[in-house]
Amino acid sequence: MFKFQPIGYVCSPYFETTQVPRGPGTQHHAEGLLEIAPEFEEGLIDIEGFSHLFVIWVFDRSEGFALIGVPPTDDRPHGVFATRSPYRPNPIGLTVVEVLGREGRKVRVRGIDMLNGTPILDIKPYMSGIPTEKLRLGWFAEAEARRTKLS
Repeated sequence: MFKFQPIGYVCSPYFETTQVPRGPGTQHHAEGLLEIAPEFEEGLIDIEGFSHLFVIWVFDRSEGFALIGVPPTDDRPHGVFATRSPYRPNPIGLTVVEVLGREGRKVRVRGIDMLNGTPILDIKPYMSGIPTEKLRLGWFAEAEARRTKLS
């Protein structure tokens, strides 16, 4: 069995899941803080040199899981591993945020989509070498195309 301990917590403007923007074309511009526990502060050295970070976190208020679900961005069912659903066998979330600055053990970021108080498991620098033209968005691109066609 794996055992994880949070390295810190998210300070977010969102206190309920209904407040987090979602759906077609959603962009996350909310600012917040990644507040790292004092014993892990040294791990933040040089983090402000990166423009973006991966934040790995826990859906700590999500209960149970479903292997198939209908996301808010489509009217068709999809497998949980092809979605960003919080109802996962292992309730782990992944978000890319933009670094705005750092003060001690607090990293100010933009792109928050987590609830206030969400436990952070890890932070890693975002270094994607995938060119935009090679990215595929699977069913999400198809759902967007259908939506645009109906508009």
